[in-house]
Amino acid sequence: MLIDLHTHSYVSDGTESPGDLVRAAAQQGLSVVALTDHDQTSGWEEAAQTALETGIGLVPGMEISCRTDNHISVHLLAYLHDPLNEDLLAEINRARSSRVTRAQRMVELLSEDFPITWDTVQEQTHEDATIGRPHIADALVAAGVVGDRSEAFARILVPGSRYYVGHYAVDPVEAVELVKRANGVPVFAHPLAAARGRVVAENVFHDMIDAGLAGVEVFHRDNPEHARTQLLKLAKQEDLIVTGSSDYHGTGKPNRLAENTTARDQLERILELGTGSHSVGIS
Repeated sequence: MLIDLHTHSYVSDGTESPGDLVRAAAQQGLSVVALTDHDQTSGWEEAAQTALETGIGLVPGMEISCRTDNHISVHLLAYLHDPLNEDLLAEINRARSSRVTRAQRMVELLSEDFPITWDTVQEQTHEDATIGRPHIADALVAAGVVGDRSEAFARILVPGSRYYVGHYAVDPVEAVELVKRANGVPVFAHPLAAARGRVVAENVFHDMIDAGLAGVEVFHRDNPEHARTQLLKLAKQEDLIVTGSSDYHGTGKPNRLAENTTARDQLERILELGTGSHSVGIS
């Protein structure tokens, strides 16, 4: 089985609809795909319907943006949680609102030097999507300022630039607790991806594990080989689920479906633990 447990549709910062993403996964030969849009679950219904039509298995999920008290970014994948859990909903709605306010301020700053406006950024999004840096990057591409998203992030939207504005994000330990209370399965996404910025210290891993962290995303293009070895050792010591994923964003990133995958027995552990929602088409 080919199992890819980390993908994004245009509900967050991917470039394909949830249905088209699932169809692309089926065409790629995947047996199971997870939809994990940032702080959003509105793509689940369309993805589930397409999964039934195409015969591929679907794990509904979400990626939660977190930040430690020393301002290190952490991403937490939640699988099979209850999308209507009030505590978790309140937290992600707060984050989404902050993202929009932050994006508006970034566009104000950028418009002083580049030919983009809030309207041109909105043209790069789809209904129900939360506007973020990827959409601002797409507006910069459309304006001819940069060649692609990667260049926009590296040159203009990078933390520390005069255009960068922070946004609210929940503490990762609290996020783990929220996902657990929503009967979901919390997995630490690309935890040692140093190319993305600073990574958390060992004590943060253990604090998250104490709070109920169920797994770590080991096989991801942004985790270097030595980091994968370190993560596999931790997973063995703490009996954590080990996942591998593409972090696919359509044409928004170079990541390709199934470039990293998850073993069947690890998926089975997720399916056993997650009771807040149901997988589709997985026997």
